[in-house]
Amino acid sequence: MKKGLGAVITSIAFTASSLCYAGPGPEKENWLAKSVNTISYQLTRAAKTYVPGQNPRSVNPNGTLRVAPVQDWTTGFFPGTLWYGYELTKDTELAKEARRFTLQLDSVRYITNTHDLGFMLYCSYGNGYRLTGDKTYLAALADGAKNLSARFSTKTGVIRSWDFGVWHYPVIIDNMMNLEFLYWAAKTFNQPLYAQEASTHATTTMKNHFRKNYSSYHLVDYDPETGKVLDKVTHQGLTNESSWARGQAWGLYGYTMCYKNTQDKKFLEQAERIAAFIMHHPQMPKDKIPAWDFDVHNALDGAPRDASAAAIIASALLDLSQYTKDGSSYFKYAEDILKTLSTEEYMAKPGENHFFILKHSVGAFLYNSEIDTPLDYADYYYLEALNRYITIKKIDLQNKK
Repeated sequence: MKKGLGAVITSIAFTASSLCYAGPGPEKENWLAKSVNTISYQLTRAAKTYVPGQNPRSVNPNGTLRVAPVQDWTTGFFPGTLWYGYELTKDTELAKEARRFTLQLDSVRYITNTHDLGFMLYCSYGNGYRLTGDKTYLAALADGAKNLSARFSTKTGVIRSWDFGVWHYPVIIDNMMNLEFLYWAAKTFNQPLYAQEASTHATTTMKNHFRKNYSSYHLVDYDPETGKVLDKVTHQGLTNESSWARGQAWGLYGYTMCYKNTQDKKFLEQAERIAAFIMHHPQMPKDKIPAWDFDVHNALDGAPRDASAAAIIASALLDLSQYTKDGSSYFKYAEDILKTLSTEEYMAKPGENHFFILKHSVGAFLYNSEIDTPLDYADYYYLEALNRYITIKKIDLQNKK
């Protein structure tokens, strides 16, 4: 049954966690209650305001809404955020809206010219199936996974990311995120080749994308016939040798997820090394919300922050905390991020921010695109992180006995 939000947020109960790291003992989580309240309000209003197939993506410099049409790489994040909102609040109205916005993306199953099918379909249809078991979602997921798999090349050992630009066979670090779709599809549709391709891609990326300090380039260009690396650039970062913040977050999340799906320790070790680079970086601000690139000269003083990178890092570290002996430090770091994102500095007031939840993210600074604005994927990974946090600490938002 749908429960009133007031009852939900005033009756948070805690029990000890039996997982790898339980976190601190029972305490009154006012920041969490406030966040759930804001999330419920914003998502309910957004779902009633926006039109399926024209999903909210960000806010333009003139204050108008930027939408994500069905073909946009971010189109799956708003439906996915609604699903996470339902998981968080148990509000069945959010589930109905999530289904409505998800099913409008059916034509994505026929798209073949991008690696972003994981973002587009797994975040929307995948969460819908995970939370409801409704087999209606499976056909689009099956087609999308098949098309993503078809972008893998045995010559390069990686999945091609883009079909545009000056590159020969471009692969971006973001692509690590879409491997989760293939791992899931391999099990769900009995297609073991998908998992093999995902692991091969992760291994090749580990070899070619990362520097000695375990920071990563954004893009590696391959010779499509020989697999030889032709160039390494940081397309959305400050310079080719800089550490673009969201790129580091994608890598951390991706290798943690690969370990979870394979139990291959080289992926776990890679995730921990990336985590160390991020957590101990001298340019990381005290509030743990990174500037858009770790190497901007004023990263600690005035550079635009990227809440989307912080949300991805928090979600990844919470996941990583369950698989390593150093789980407590990862959990605490992620918890600090979530508490910061839940302050008035980063979280919108109910009814503001075009009904987005978080403020202060950066899409592509060098291209003057989506600077200091809400972003749909910042909200998505923030809600994912909150759900992971609640699961690890075994917080009962519904006060069930």
